[in-house]
Amino acid sequence: MSATREVDVLVVGAGPAGLAAAARLAAAGVGRVEVLDREQEAGGVPRHCAHGGYGTLLHPLTGPAYARLLITAAERAGAVVRTGVTALDWAGPLALHTVGPRGPETIGARAVVLATGARERPRAARLVPGTRPAGVYTTGELQQAVHLYGQRIGSRAVVVGAEDVSYAAADTVRTAGAAVVAMTTDLPRARTAPARALDTRLRRGIPLLTGTTVTELVGHGRLSGVRVRHHDGRTATLPCDTVVFTGDFVPDHELARRGGLTLDAGTRGPAVDGSLHTSRPGVFAVGSVLHAVESAATAAREGAHAAGAVLERLAGAERHEGVPLIAEPPLCRIVPNRVTPGDRLPYVLRTATPLTRPVLRVTQNGRLLHRERRWTPTALPNRTLTLTAGWTGRVDPKGGPVRVTIS
Repeated sequence: MSATREVDVLVVGAGPAGLAAAARLAAAGVGRVEVLDREQEAGGVPRHCAHGGYGTLLHPLTGPAYARLLITAAERAGAVVRTGVTALDWAGPLALHTVGPRGPETIGARAVVLATGARERPRAARLVPGTRPAGVYTTGELQQAVHLYGQRIGSRAVVVGAEDVSYAAADTVRTAGAAVVAMTTDLPRARTAPARALDTRLRRGIPLLTGTTVTELVGHGRLSGVRVRHHDGRTATLPCDTVVFTGDFVPDHELARRGGLTLDAGTRGPAVDGSLHTSRPGVFAVGSVLHAVESAATAAREGAHAAGAVLERLAGAERHEGVPLIAEPPLCRIVPNRVTPGDRLPYVLRTATPLTRPVLRVTQNGRLLHRERRWTPTALPNRTLTLTAGWTGRVDPKGGPVRVTIS
């Protein structure tokens, strides 16, 4: 077996979070910062998102332009970005078995940053029965086929889902020259901006079938249709040669799980404290592996924040355990999910149900630590809620869990 090759910081995942962490670490003078990604190109999801929505208000960018910006920043700072390299398993508390163009290798580090991202659940994981024809995609697979490889996808598509990523998938289908037969959702309405849903339905002529579930895929060799069932029991078959399963993201947490890291029940990603430190000393986690579906800007901000904590660890700073941070229903998740006095990173939350003029209350052992009214009139399940961190100095590190509730 080959000897372990040592680096200072090993980052697993070359998306926005991993690249931002690597750029800051290398710029701060950390000598050997190495980023691994199993894909053949770095950049993560943005590299195949041809639409806008990245960058800043003053400097808006498309996904590919944003990815190039992050890659350039990391490499110019001195980080080494290696693609086509897969982290297979842990070889020790801070070491990983990998395989890539150089063959198998074991890499040890003084700190590891997990930035493994998230993925959409494919048809099989959604337990949709039927045959196994060609023409079945997730949004990521569709965007890569169209925007990276210029492949023909078919002529008539059904998009499963009605959230922002679903409408982006519909746009990609149209870009590929195919027609969108329908969009379907088992929810009573679309989870996107009303103007976008209205524009898609009226100006582009794409019907949205609400309260509708795809129950079976039909076709041999190539997809010929999808069977759907409305919540009132009506059924129908939608003729199509392409179906795109969108949304329903889950953290890509396999490496964290195999390493025995504590996972958070709400996010299903690694549990982290305010410095994005996981339950294993020296292992940090950032980006969509912590909370699928948040923006690339949020992921990049977390990468840069975790880099600061990594620098402190490399300098010998002592770690504080913190206390659990729990989001009570109807809130369904919060990140970070442990808190220590003095944490500065804003918290990212989601609600399971729509809320009108929500007020967030933070308590510990019945003691009110903070009360915060949202500036937006409503909070929706598919939108990010944030909670400032200015109250963390009032947390008793020896007290019980801190709870976030809605009043």
